[in-house]
Amino acid sequence: MHRLQVVLGHLAGRPESSSALQAAPCSAGFPQASASDVVVVHGRRTPIGRAGRGGFKDTTPDELLSAVLTAVLQDVRLKFLSTGNVLQPGAGAIMARIAQFLSDIPETVPLSTINRQCSSGLQAVANIAGAREVESMSLSERGNPGNVSSRLLENEKARDCLIPMGITSENVAEQFGISRQKQDAFALASQQKAARAQSRGCFRAEIVPVTTTILDDKGNKKTVTVSQDEGVRPSTTMEGLAKLKPAFKDGGSTTAGNSSQVSDGAAAVLLARRSKAEELGLPILGVLRSYAVVGVPPDIMGIGPAYAIPAALQKAGRLLCGEAGNPCRESEPPGGCNSPGPPPGLHRGKAGRHTAQ
Repeated sequence: MHRLQVVLGHLAGRPESSSALQAAPCSAGFPQASASDVVVVHGRRTPIGRAGRGGFKDTTPDELLSAVLTAVLQDVRLKFLSTGNVLQPGAGAIMARIAQFLSDIPETVPLSTINRQCSSGLQAVANIAGAREVESMSLSERGNPGNVSSRLLENEKARDCLIPMGITSENVAEQFGISRQKQDAFALASQQKAARAQSRGCFRAEIVPVTTTILDDKGNKKTVTVSQDEGVRPSTTMEGLAKLKPAFKDGGSTTAGNSSQVSDGAAAVLLARRSKAEELGLPILGVLRSYAVVGVPPDIMGIGPAYAIPAALQKAGRLLCGEAGNPCRESEPPGGCNSPGPPPGLHRGKAGRHTAQ
């Protein structure tokens, strides 16, 4: 019946997602604590490496995931694991299962792997589990859609699913009037905030240093320890950003400077019922009140959060910034998508821990 209601909602032009985690409206504040609350109790991540050139360029995703799993799960027993992974090697769940065993998690703990593109990590969290997300963009083949039906050429929406992300960025900028200057200014602010946070040691507690092996240009092996994000560029200036050429089309506004870098990394977030967290004496960093998933046109897929965020807030009984006198607060104070530049899917899991803090 629930699935039927969701389908009917789409047909009626109301593509709101499941209400399974709806909270009671609370205009005067958050609901009172409940023993059944889903709470965030812990989270760790690897540094974010530069794909193809950084410290993780030769490190497989199962090794990256194992590093954060081992750090998070040392003293906690889990009943279920959920992993978000966009660029899935092998048969999808194989990589996550390997990482599970590399972290000495017993085979009796079941596991699933989720791919909701850039929201994979967040979807893993929404599924209520020990949620993880990992990507190795260095070792993954990008730009190949694989075996798809030839009929997609006959369907505009289906055909649009193959549009590269850089072009969808250009489409969003053109349709919504987002100038090159605005994009560069946002990128500069992101870099400045990330650099400030990194210099103050704000990421130190959440980062798991990873010792791994890289190959130089001559094929020689070298052992390195990666302990901080490689995508932070403190020397970024508006003048420098303005000199960069469009990366995806002539006359475009999306450049290497105002885009997120391609990256490697992993993150894990531990969730529990409030009653279990209190029983184990675990810290409660935040409460999962709601989530939302929406569908948007594939040629402007980047607008998804602009529709999903209000839907999630409505379920939680909260107001959007600026609505009904609700004051605005700066979002993502430690950086953002541009810097440190997490890979697809990982940003949401990492942001979940930041939001809880």
